[in-house]
Amino acid sequence: MRTVELSDHPGELLNAATRQREAAGRAKLSAHERQLRKLRRQRDDARHHHKWWTYLRLAFAISRHKRSRPLVISVPTDQEEMLRAGIAGERLIARELGAALDDEWTLLHGYRNGRGEIDHLLLGPTGLFAIEVKNINATVQVNGDTWVADKYDRYGNHVEQYTVADRRGRSPSQQLNQSANALASFLHQRGQPVPVRRVVVLSHPRARVGKHANLTVSVAVTAEEILRLVRDSPDSFGADKRKKILALIERDHAFHERH
Repeated sequence: MRTVELSDHPGELLNAATRQREAAGRAKLSAHERQLRKLRRQRDDARHHHKWWTYLRLAFAISRHKRSRPLVISVPTDQEEMLRAGIAGERLIARELGAALDDEWTLLHGYRNGRGEIDHLLLGPTGLFAIEVKNINATVQVNGDTWVADKYDRYGNHVEQYTVADRRGRSPSQQLNQSANALASFLHQRGQPVPVRRVVVLSHPRARVGKHANLTVSVAVTAEEILRLVRDSPDSFGADKRKKILALIERDHAFHERH
């Protein structure tokens, strides 16, 4: 399987989060050092003018300030860990697909259009598949475009329930469908009216699919389930058609990256 790296948005977010944490640590240290220099100047000025009580008070203040040196967080934040886990999930799916598919298949990573981003686009002899990877440590219930996650502790006790949605309030299926619909429309308008098969993959090792009904996308928890959808697809794309579709996808992504 050939891999095309269109963009690495999660990696960019992870790098930005790391830089932000490190910059915040440097800012705290800098502020601490500025205050220490100020106290030392005041102490020296008090000594110069023989203000001994002020001198002693400032000497003790300097000692306390030294002990209060801020702790710079060197471990990743929760946000960084979540991004890193998501990236690991995407890479795992890509590796497993690559191990099973031959060179007639192309995996495009990080496609983006005006409606959002799709983690992977898989293009090959049996069609075009849009794959969204979610690292959710929970049992996920799906009813149409409503996704609810139930978390359990290691003893099987239910501890939390929450709605699965992005910052714009879209469930994983809505997020994927909006971008995939825009891609299908773009291809249709340029002479390639092909279906875009949609799959949301729950990549966390403890992820489970619970009750589900009225699905608007396929839901999987392993790469093997994606491969089953690939094998069972009724679509048939020849080499020339795949070449044209690939060129259009790259062109569309490049346009939206520029804008």
